[in-house]
Formats: sequence, structure tokens, C-alpha cells
Amino acid sequence: MRNDRLADTDDFSALYERGMATRRTVLGDSHVDRVQSAITDFDFPFQELITEAAWGTVWSRPGWSKRERSMVTIALLAALGHDEEVAMHVRATANTGASREDIAEALLHVAIYAGVPAANRAIKIAKQVFDETGAGKMG
Repeated sequence: MRNDRLADTDDFSALYERGMATRRTVLGDSHVDRVQSAITDFDFPFQELITEAAWGTVWSRPGWSKRERSMVTIALLAALGHDEEVAMHVRATANTGASREDIAEALLHVAIYAGVPAANRAIKIAKQVFDETGAGKMG
């Protein structure tokens, strides 16, 4: 198992470290800790890749806020039908500042540009996450 490597941060690049910091900011420590504790030799290269590429590069770029990246990410994941990732990123809006209204607007774009069924599914997922997390009503 490669979890022992996780304790030795000297092996990681600055890009990985920046990615991990951003990942924790967006997804929260408990989510990241849960993922980190489950890493094996099999998925370590994948986790390293997404930490560096998605979180260290794309999510850490200047120019867009975490809120804006969150809305775009939710729309893309919904359009592609990645339900678990939609739920994870809707939960992450508690950390990114994207509101329920922002998510609703993003999913309206999904309906027009990617299809009503994709948006309908994502809306159901978002509502379920709102119910689970106790997120307030819109407005």
C-alpha cells in the first residue's frame, strides 16, 4: 500500500501540494481525509494525477473564483451524467460560495445545451443533497 508515501511530503511536487490545499478548501478536510485513507497502490497514480492536474492546475488558476469554477464543474458533470461527482460538487458549494440559485442557473444551461434529461437528473441529485445537508431554501 502506498499510504506510507502520503506521510512523506518530500516526494510530492509543489503542484501536488498546491492541489491538495485547493482540494481541501473546496471539498473539505473530512472528504479528502476519507479519500486519502483509502488510497492503494492501484489508485495512487490516479489520485496523484487528479490532485496535480485538476486541483493543482485548473482549480488553482487565477481569473475565476471558486464559485465560478464550482458552477461550471457542476454543469459539466451534470451534462456528462456523472451523478456521484455532481453530488460531491453540490456538497462542495458550502465551501465555494456557489448558492442554490447559482446551481439552478447552471442546470438551466445544462437543460438547453446538454438536454433536459441530464438537467432533470442533476436537479434531483442537487435537491437530495440540499435535503441531506439542510441547505436553506432559495431566495
